[in-house]
Amino acid sequence: MLEISSKTNLLEQKTYKYSLQDVAEPNLYRDVYPYTDVPRIAFNHRRVPIGMPEDIWITDTTFRDGQQSVEPYSVKQIVDIFKLMSKLSGPYGIIRQTEFFVYSQKDREALAQCQDLGLTFPEITTWIRASKEDFKLVRDLGIRETGILVSCSDYHIFKKMKMTRKQCMDYYLSTVAEAFEAGVMPRCHLEDITRADFYGFVVPFVNELMKMSANAGIPVRIRACDTMGYGVPYTEVAIPRSVPGIIYGLQHYSDVPSEMLEWHGHNDFYKAVANASTAWLYGASGVNCSLLGIGERTGNVPLEAMVFEYASLRGSFDGMDPTAITEIADYFEHEMGYRIPPMTPFVGRSFNVTRAGIHADGLLKDEEIYNIFDTKKILNRKASVIISKTSGLAGIAYWINENYRLSESEAVTKKDPMVIALKEWIDKEYEDGRQTSLSVGELEEKIEALSGNRFKRL
Repeated sequence: MLEISSKTNLLEQKTYKYSLQDVAEPNLYRDVYPYTDVPRIAFNHRRVPIGMPEDIWITDTTFRDGQQSVEPYSVKQIVDIFKLMSKLSGPYGIIRQTEFFVYSQKDREALAQCQDLGLTFPEITTWIRASKEDFKLVRDLGIRETGILVSCSDYHIFKKMKMTRKQCMDYYLSTVAEAFEAGVMPRCHLEDITRADFYGFVVPFVNELMKMSANAGIPVRIRACDTMGYGVPYTEVAIPRSVPGIIYGLQHYSDVPSEMLEWHGHNDFYKAVANASTAWLYGASGVNCSLLGIGERTGNVPLEAMVFEYASLRGSFDGMDPTAITEIADYFEHEMGYRIPPMTPFVGRSFNVTRAGIHADGLLKDEEIYNIFDTKKILNRKASVIISKTSGLAGIAYWINENYRLSESEAVTKKDPMVIALKEWIDKEYEDGRQTSLSVGELEEKIEALSGNRFKRL
């Protein structure tokens, strides 16, 4: 059968209708995932077309997946972060949604206080257990959309849930029916999609979801979850690891529109950002992230990274305020005690600090030589240099002011006794044969001692 595709406006074959394959034994893709060895990347040389949606956006899981990986946030911390996230999102809601737990009284109090702020973006959604009681709770809280866990690999279906594929699909569909009955829009989290039988389970299951959605008159969002970070962004990679193949398949064989399609990835193999960008390029409107990448194991897609990916792909921040990224990083470190690795892009204390002497010389002549962009303008983070044997009093004072982000009234000068004493100590270090640059930790420890605790180690 031939039909005009609404996406490509071309005649396409519509004969590919995949049915559930209710196998007796789980398909664990042992040739790809041997477990006792590194997972393998297989190629089948099949290409799918790039199809960037007209609108793309970011969604957030800081208060759900992120909060599961650190000490629970207080109500005040959640509210403060939510306000900073809204500032970052801007008036057009590029950071479209964020998800909350609703199980405890503290969860619900934080959600209510964020609702009371009256901010348009990010929209508050939830993540719940799949039960009638929880759907009613969400509806009563005035929440339009909620996430539901629908694990889709045989690792989960057979090993964790102890079901067959047919039993599992029927259970999931009945759960979604309860969400529709409660008038709640479900967001189906297809957990472990990069180890799932894509055509034997995922596509037939999503096809049924889309039919139910049409009958209920309520949209259903599909979140493709690369739970273990196995996704690969390269072209011509075989399913189940192919990010282009997964996104294309959900659109082409299950008719999921871009605006209802979202990617959620993890960073176990250092591919989280590349995979999320690839999901955008091949047709998903949403990429799900967490602030600073905090999440299960190696973490989620860092939200701040996707802010810059968005601007790189679109040529504009479209109203987002990236200086809020620096405020968010400061809040996590100073108000919540979270230690950001210093070399983390955009948020680490040393991400735009030059260490090599010849580089530092170039930076001081013209920062564009060694700075990735105008970090002062975009992130409110001025480029800096590390202290070495050639640093004079003015350079040391400059470093102190930038490192501690001192205001004009707080700033030290080269005549400050502490600056003079620090230079004398630095000179002595190199006179005694030191060859390496001084680390931030060393400098802060010495400054704390020389300043009589006027400056604390950060």
